[in-house]
Amino acid sequence: MTIEGNKDEAEKCIEVAQNALAAGNLEKAERFLLKAERLYPTARAKELLTRVRAGASGQSTKHNTPPGTPSSEDVRRRKNVNHQPTQREYTTEQLEAVRRVKTKCKDYYEVLCVTKEATDSDIKKAYKKLALQLHPDKNHAPGAAEAFKAVGNAAAILTDPEKRKQYDLRGEEPQHPTHTHHQFYARGFESDLTAEELFNMFFGGTAFPGGGPTVYTRRRAREPEPRDNNAGLMQMLPVLVLVLLSMMSGFFISEPVYSLTPTPKYPVPRETVNLKVPYYVKENFHTDYQGSLRRLEMAIEEEYIVGLRHACQRERNYRDSVAWKARNFGDPRHHADAQRLRMPSCEKLQQYQR
Repeated sequence: MTIEGNKDEAEKCIEVAQNALAAGNLEKAERFLLKAERLYPTARAKELLTRVRAGASGQSTKHNTPPGTPSSEDVRRRKNVNHQPTQREYTTEQLEAVRRVKTKCKDYYEVLCVTKEATDSDIKKAYKKLALQLHPDKNHAPGAAEAFKAVGNAAAILTDPEKRKQYDLRGEEPQHPTHTHHQFYARGFESDLTAEELFNMFFGGTAFPGGGPTVYTRRRAREPEPRDNNAGLMQMLPVLVLVLLSMMSGFFISEPVYSLTPTPKYPVPRETVNLKVPYYVKENFHTDYQGSLRRLEMAIEEEYIVGLRHACQRERNYRDSVAWKARNFGDPRHHADAQRLRMPSCEKLQQYQR
């Protein structure tokens, strides 16, 4: 917190102390004046503190305390001994920031206070400002933890080009009026990083020296994505069709002649004449198979090459994803490691193409 922020907080504490002094609550007035002195020492606070302590000493001499009755100092001491929790203070601005994120924002762009045309740099600047404002180590308002997570999730999604594209396509789905404001956070658009992991990437884990222990180490469980019955049925339809086809395969589809991997049913190894692709057949293959062996091996080679292409594409996508994350968060070591990742399927595909 800056010096000016401390000064504002101290002024608010002094106002609370003056109200308590007017109401005759000297103990509360003294407590808030001491807090104001810690935040931003002023002559006004010192003067009021002197008046409060003078009034407290005069009050203690004017009124005789019955024997055995504990004083206010004894009560405070007993509370400290028993480790009773105290209510942590927060400002109106902090509470309003939490409420804005939790109840007033309709999408991730509103959470970060940016437009849909915002650049990656704009989004990162907005995140840094809000993360410092909402971090639970500094903001003790109710709901600050949830708001902090929402801001981190929004930044992680909108700084990922692919996820941002998908979110822009699906992020404006209509909301059912009975659903809570948390719904737009849980449409499948959730970061692979926790709020604290993202915060540490931006600030290096040193934004709040001495500010207390980190309170988020567990990954938040995803909430179920809301969907209506018709949408669920349409999503299940392809699965039902596959199940029916597999059940009926015995009636319409004969068993495969070969397998690209050895199994108890296909134990005999062979390889194609052209590309030397290994495949496996049944023990009675030579006597039972009456088709063209040349056409069969052409189909085997085509299936094998297609499988290699799909595997190669997955390897490239994984390498590019790791490299992008490392580059986006300024980690040259991990970026270099990503460039050195082996892609065995791509290497094997190049050998066959040569």
